[in-house]
Amino acid sequence: MAVKSFSSSVKRKKFLTRFFTYAYLLILSIVILFPILVTVSSAFRPGNTTAFIFDLNSNFTLNNFKRLFTETLYARWYLNTLIVAFFTMVIQVAVVTLTGYAYSRYNFFGKKKSLLFFLVVQMVPTMAALTAYFVMAWLFNALNQYWFLILIYVGGGIPMNAWLMKGYFDTVPYDLDESAKLDGAGHLRILWQIVLPLVRPMIAVQALWAFMGPFGDFMLAKFLLRSQENYTVAVGLQTFISDAKNQKVTLFAAGAILISVPICILFFMLQKNFVSGLTKGGTKG
Repeated sequence: MAVKSFSSSVKRKKFLTRFFTYAYLLILSIVILFPILVTVSSAFRPGNTTAFIFDLNSNFTLNNFKRLFTETLYARWYLNTLIVAFFTMVIQVAVVTLTGYAYSRYNFFGKKKSLLFFLVVQMVPTMAALTAYFVMAWLFNALNQYWFLILIYVGGGIPMNAWLMKGYFDTVPYDLDESAKLDGAGHLRILWQIVLPLVRPMIAVQALWAFMGPFGDFMLAKFLLRSQENYTVAVGLQTFISDAKNQKVTLFAAGAILISVPICILFFMLQKNFVSGLTKGGTKG
């Protein structure tokens, strides 16, 4: 009797665990997917609306996407953002990777204090430094210049990402470095041929994060880019809905959907590195 009672209690707990797990996942899916469905519905909606509408019964059209490239500066904004995102990704990945490797493999004066300094800097939100960034851009004649915006993106990504890269480099056994040194390999060869293949998953993650940043940033780009021709896509899209009397919601929705295209392409290009890199790392380590 006691065994049956215990068995039923275990089954009840398993049922409740599964029920609340699936209920949580269902609610989370609705919260995530509903705004996407509203945006997609508005993007393919004919004409123009003053608010986002979720209506699957209306006729769908691609005219809003055509208007983006014929009636607005969206193509220019898109190209601007791709340029900023690409150089931000390349520079940040290179700097963060080398920084994380140095902190993981070498001992030098101020190592612990500088790592602590990275954490302190990360606690200061970007919004708190907007005025300082503007003054710096004005002093260096860098307003409306992409190079300054890229440097700020890279600098803002170094502190926390350097910590993450250091932690990932720490998971690679140092015995591999020692074995390579015995075989006559130098520091750069050890980094390039031994260590980097094992940390490829984190490098891929860093690249994706760095590339996504400029597509979603509004405040910093709005502060530093002064002319419409130089806007990034986030700042440009905001102009479609900034005027309460002339909101272009359907164009905004169409432009928002197109933002995801290069990010998805990069994700699928890097996806094999997430899997194969982890597998190789586990085997060689």
